[in-house]
Amino acid sequence: MNLYHAVKSMHASAAAVSIALFLVRGIWMLWAPERLQLRWVRIVPHVVDTLLLASALWLAWQLNTGGPHEWLVAKVVGLVFYVVFGTIALKRGRTPGVRFAAFLAAVVTFGYIVSVAITKSPLGFLAHL
Repeated sequence: MNLYHAVKSMHASAAAVSIALFLVRGIWMLWAPERLQLRWVRIVPHVVDTLLLASALWLAWQLNTGGPHEWLVAKVVGLVFYVVFGTIALKRGRTPGVRFAAFLAAVVTFGYIVSVAITKSPLGFLAHL
């Protein structure tokens, strides 16, 4: 396995762990909010997301040998929305309803980002409709 494939595998694995941790924190936010204060819950997601971002930047740098990659721009825009929705869901939402809606929006946005990565199209899962 060459370095590109190793980093791509690390990126995909970090994405899977990142969404799993987000789902756990979202469930805890609804049913056991005190668990969100556990030390590892406040540290591990940031470590995983740092690996995810670092591997994404390295992969984007590797792809920079050709023409424009609109799908990469779509992933970055999706990431911004995911972070905003995630922050509202886990920290900034004023009511449980707002937090839950933001949680669902973040999960859907994550799905969109993954679909863009798979299809290499800014339309993501909509590209096949």
